[in-house]
Amino acid sequence: MENTTWTPVCAVEDIVPNTGVCALVRERHVAVFRVEDDVQRLYAIDNFDPNSQASVLSRGLVGNLGARIVVASPIYKQHFDLATGECLEAPENSVKSYPVRLQGDMVCIGA
Repeated sequence: MENTTWTPVCAVEDIVPNTGVCALVRERHVAVFRVEDDVQRLYAIDNFDPNSQASVLSRGLVGNLGARIVVASPIYKQHFDLATGECLEAPENSVKSYPVRLQGDMVCIGA
């Protein structure tokens, strides 16, 4: 990731645990999620749901299917793996995932 450009999007405290927010990163709508159980993890995937043709994934419900941490689209309820962007019900409609890191307490997305 040497050539990755990191874009600060918000403070980690701005994301309620186990929810997502939408950010504009390099002209793309990106859904950024903060997942907490024993540890805090951050994920980022495209916000655009190809199944419903709407930018809504950041408003979906976060949970897990087996070992996978997913978000369920609020429109048709397809599940997207937060680590990979894979749509579990329709893999041909998977979305891009992005690297995420904390710089201090700022969430930064790599693109």
